[in-house]
Amino acid sequence: MKIIILGAGQVGANLAASLVIESNDITVVDLDVERLALLQDRFDLRTVRGHAAHPSILKMAGADDADMLVAVTQSDETNLVACRIASTLFNVPTRIVRLRSADFLETEVGFLAEHFGVDHVISPEQEVTETLRRLIEHPEALQVLDFAGGKVRLVAVRAYHGGPLIGHELQDLRRHMPDIDVRVAAIYRRNHGIVPQGITVVEPEDEVFFLARKQDISAVMRELRRMERPVKRVMIAGGGNIGRRLAASLELDYEVKLVDHNKVTCTLLAEKLHRTLVLCGDATDEDLLEQENIESMDVFCALTNDDEDNIMSALLAKRMGAKRVIALINRSAYVNLVQGGEIDIAISPAQATVGPLLSKIRRGDMVTVHSLRRGAAEALEIVVHGDLKTSKVVGRRIGDVALPEGSSIAAIIRGEKVIIAHHDTLIEAEDHLIVFALNKRIIPKVEKLFQVGFGFF
Repeated sequence: MKIIILGAGQVGANLAASLVIESNDITVVDLDVERLALLQDRFDLRTVRGHAAHPSILKMAGADDADMLVAVTQSDETNLVACRIASTLFNVPTRIVRLRSADFLETEVGFLAEHFGVDHVISPEQEVTETLRRLIEHPEALQVLDFAGGKVRLVAVRAYHGGPLIGHELQDLRRHMPDIDVRVAAIYRRNHGIVPQGITVVEPEDEVFFLARKQDISAVMRELRRMERPVKRVMIAGGGNIGRRLAASLELDYEVKLVDHNKVTCTLLAEKLHRTLVLCGDATDEDLLEQENIESMDVFCALTNDDEDNIMSALLAKRMGAKRVIALINRSAYVNLVQGGEIDIAISPAQATVGPLLSKIRRGDMVTVHSLRRGAAEALEIVVHGDLKTSKVVGRRIGDVALPEGSSIAAIIRGEKVIIAHHDTLIEAEDHLIVFALNKRIIPKVEKLFQVGFGFF
């Protein structure tokens, strides 16, 4: 596909990196010469320096024959104007916009499509907030992802010494939990991906990805690791977009404290949040944390705009007794550096945003795409069409489908029914399949497998 990306910030750069690998024709537009030079040095793509909302710049970037425009600059207004111009002047078929402001996100359905030509909206802040909320619901998990509108979840968990299933074969799961249907989609052992079989033995420190119905997640996790007590108290450092959204999302169910250094911000937060205790101060201040009983906090979330502050406050909170600490990290090099050490989970906003964008770019009928292990793997929700003649999967049992090596079908959503996949499960037309790909390089083969033949049309 010929894709124009407006904005070479964290989100734009991450998206460009993901799409270039898949042999797409990418052009990145930005005003910052240094950012563009850095991208051009690293990847095989075009860059154009200029204002993303100027028609002449869009024309220079190739909007006349582009398949898609993705506007992810820091300015909502620039993104919307660029989208409108791409729609009216250049007739770009697909237009995706990043929006940060709640004012735009809360407009009535159809307003952005009608007046700005927007096909799809992505909100990194909203994506990160939902990611954090799921991790607080399941504090033992490394990653929690929703499919089929939340009916089924894919959870990554680190297997610990002492778990009932450690040292046993995966097929023992069924004997341990005869009433719960679960599918282990993948295991990462010392950073090497394994497509699990029934006889695969779970070892301590394995990173296990399993798929189960939402209500069964806790029971499965108990088989793999010792369970921590449910989260009751949460402290948030940073009252920006993400911190405010998370506090509003949590305050009815948890005891929430929010720390921000800006007095004006604190005053506004105190007015908007009803049950959250808003504190004006520095989250790296040891005295403040001690005074607010950091040792009694079940989860500490460092969500400021400064990576270094987030790392330092999270490390300090952990050292002072917080049970679990999560840090928001923008620089991808930092994410790999701190994840899994003293800091339990490092979240990259750019990486959280890539998944929703990929679902619009992938070939085939994709409902959801989730980027896993910092972009190395993917989980996809794919709708299958056709029949025995026009499809390579419809009308066949999972064991008979020629899946690319390193991929697996973990579950099928059929209407309101969730079917955990087994080798003899029959695939029907219009089923939603949850497919796990251990390595991003096999995605084109997965896409090709699920495409229908010409006879279907």
